Amino acid sequence: MFLIGAALTNTFGRMVGNERQGWTLLAAMALLFALGLGVIYPAEASGNLHFASLGIDQLAGPLQAGGNMEGKEVRFGIAASALFANVATDTADGAVNAMHDSFAAISGGMLMANMMMDEVIVGAPGSGLYGMLLRAMVAVFIAGLMVGRTPEYLGKKIESGEVKMAVLAQLVAPAAILVLTAVAVVLPAGLSALSNTGPHGFSELLYAYTSSAATNGSAFAGLNANTPFFNLTLALAMLCGRYLVIVPVLAIAGSLAAKKRVPVSAGTLPTDSLQFVFLVAGTVLILGALTFFPALALGPLVEHYSSAQLY
Repeated sequence: MFLIGAALTNTFGRMVGNERQGWTLLAAMALLFALGLGVIYPAEASGNLHFASLGIDQLAGPLQAGGNMEGKEVRFGIAASALFANVATDTADGAVNAMHDSFAAISGGMLMANMMMDEVIVGAPGSGLYGMLLRAMVAVFIAGLMVGRTPEYLGKKIESGEVKMAVLAQLVAPAAILVLTAVAVVLPAGLSALSNTGPHGFSELLYAYTSSAATNGSAFAGLNANTPFFNLTLALAMLCGRYLVIVPVLAIAGSLAAKKRVPVSAGTLPTDSLQFVFLVAGTVLILGALTFFPALALGPLVEHYSSAQLY
């Protein structure tokens, strides 16, 4: 799934007659992929940071000296488990070779963040590509505002209709995740399924709805999701996160297909450059942070800093 999803960026470049456009999207995906792995692996490979700084790793507590092996198979180890988890949450794979519920708090938060970006980092074959294209349209819109010109992408003007549809498509999954998580944390039907309390319990609920809205399928195993409440609400998250996104995406495709190409001018933003790679990646990160940082702060970040204070 990872290879097919990544290869579709080159397919896209060939379809629009400029392979550099596809390589640009792939580079943005690769940059975000490396960022995720750069967070997950060090967090899992390190012992408890507080005791490591004191040179007494034997007191590493829940994070063993030499790394966190809880929930991991010895035959895979930390590096392969971190890589597999990052790949699985960057796509709609959902397979695991280690228990995500046992990952360090920061690692678990990063796994959620991968999916909260609506899996634009490769994603499922097809849906990951159009997810990144939506972010690219927002990026050229922002750049157009900066230089005072009508935004253009692939020779087509990006106007208010396309921007509205792009924003709508990017709000569906976050709305499903945050609203349904909020409902679950206040109803007995949601709280009774938790095996953990406090911030980690909140993370279990947040992960469940994030994975469902991103049509991923992985989970924090501490949540008993096989209840009528979760069967219905998780199914609703899946419906919203995948099918409601398709409608505005098709609307954008139809609108752009009907437009005539505009000639390249001195004010046209090159969308096959290194500058655009960072612009698209930055757009993904900023939109994700503005949408989900408060929720992540209540779960993984609180858990991380609370654990540090225990020592």
